[in-house]
Amino acid sequence: MNSTVNLRLQDKHALLTGAAGGIGLAVASAYLDQGARCSVADMGAQPTPELAALMSAHPDTLQYLRADVTQLAQIDALIEAAQQRFGPISTLFNNAAIFDMAPLLESGEAMFDKLFAVNVKGAFFVMQKVLAQMVAHQVQGAAVVNMASQAGRRGEALVSHYCASKAAVISYTQSAALAMAAHRIRVNAIAPGVIATSMWQHVDALFAKYENLAPGEKKKRVGAAVPLGYMGDPTDICGAAVFLASAEASYITAQTLNVDGGNVMS
Repeated sequence: MNSTVNLRLQDKHALLTGAAGGIGLAVASAYLDQGARCSVADMGAQPTPELAALMSAHPDTLQYLRADVTQLAQIDALIEAAQQRFGPISTLFNNAAIFDMAPLLESGEAMFDKLFAVNVKGAFFVMQKVLAQMVAHQVQGAAVVNMASQAGRRGEALVSHYCASKAAVISYTQSAALAMAAHRIRVNAIAPGVIATSMWQHVDALFAKYENLAPGEKKKRVGAAVPLGYMGDPTDICGAAVFLASAEASYITAQTLNVDGGNVMS
């Protein structure tokens, strides 16, 4: 591969949340391949086997940090630990999120609080605190990539809280982009469609319960309904994640890029 293409994130320090597996881990691998140093955060006391393998391959440019993004003190500690190893953060891949669903009339306060604590509160304060560090250090070429979802583009009868939480991510992306424009810090988001991660086993089981479907049927149906005809893979998000973090996107901010096989047209 051409080295000029392979090093689009050379000398960048990227912080990635929710990145012990799935999309976050795939993007961490892509960022490393593009020359970045990566601080990867998740909830586990130890890295997953997949992440541990990546760390073994990149011992000098990848570290794992445990953090609960619903706890502001842990966000502060995460940012401090990331900076101690690799210096000021120049790229944030703001990915930590959870999923749950229930019929609207059965969606209780506990589900609401849980989803909004991670997907909205956590996402916002990680972004806010990393942005404050970027401003304080006058980081050049700084960029934030928030993870939204096609669910944030429209409501769904069984997925009201999750949809609303991802709509909030899109809105915060726009507000933060405007607030940071004077500092030349770009803030964008990615709205994935249906991506075949391990989370889909949980999602499929919930749809099977509430829609009276056989296990695996919902996953099969949503994949077939995508205009391109199949569910995406975590690696399908990497191109957009690298692009939005790179100088190639230097005149792009306040945007949410759909990476969904054609599900949403905008």
